[in-house]
Amino acid sequence: MKFWDRMAGTGIVFGHRGASAYAPQNTLPAFELAIVQGAAGIELDVHLSADRYPVVIHDFTVDHTTNGRGLVSGMPLIQLKTLDAGGRFDPKFAEISIPTLDEVFALVGQKLLINVEIKADTDGIEQIVADKLVEFKMQDRVIISSFNTEILQRFRAVLPEVAIGYLYMPGDAGVVFPVEALHPYHEMITAEYMAQAAEQGVRVNTWTVNDPARAVELKRLGVNVIISDKPDVILAALK
Repeated sequence: MKFWDRMAGTGIVFGHRGASAYAPQNTLPAFELAIVQGAAGIELDVHLSADRYPVVIHDFTVDHTTNGRGLVSGMPLIQLKTLDAGGRFDPKFAEISIPTLDEVFALVGQKLLINVEIKADTDGIEQIVADKLVEFKMQDRVIISSFNTEILQRFRAVLPEVAIGYLYMPGDAGVVFPVEALHPYHEMITAEYMAQAAEQGVRVNTWTVNDPARAVELKRLGVNVIISDKPDVILAALK
């Protein structure tokens, strides 16, 4: 079953970096909580460590979400694993580590659909992520997204059967090669936008929607996936 066959319908809710309003973003507890809250999937971010392990963290540095400082790409995995990725959010999450993509796939890969956003432009990250998808049999459970069109094109060449989505903000250049989905910021979406997407035959997945009224409107417009920090709140509004 292909990714999009699993995603039939509108108003499907994904946890943005997990249920990140309630647990540290991009950590295993946030992903597990998304399941508990009823999310169909999660969005997460991937970089490579200095020794080329795919790790799940949003920023290019560890400064914002951990007790460390420095570039993710400048630290080997063993060093990244010593950092506290939860205590800054709430002391009760102290000592939670930055997860690897392997750990996420092993824990929740068969329970959630996953939007893997490739943040880094490190040469070779596409092949490394693709190898993990194959290793964990995730080809039909993942969509790869990025703001970087070159990353999407390279990933398509490496693993063409996996869905890709183009992330963009107002003012960004359009995409000129086939993608399965557009991932616009939610304020860009109007009835006209959705009509154009339908004409192009692409799905629309949007972020980051924490306002219940906006989520209801987006579902009415036909948006496929709504990505939120608060899956429970958005799911309750869409019932």
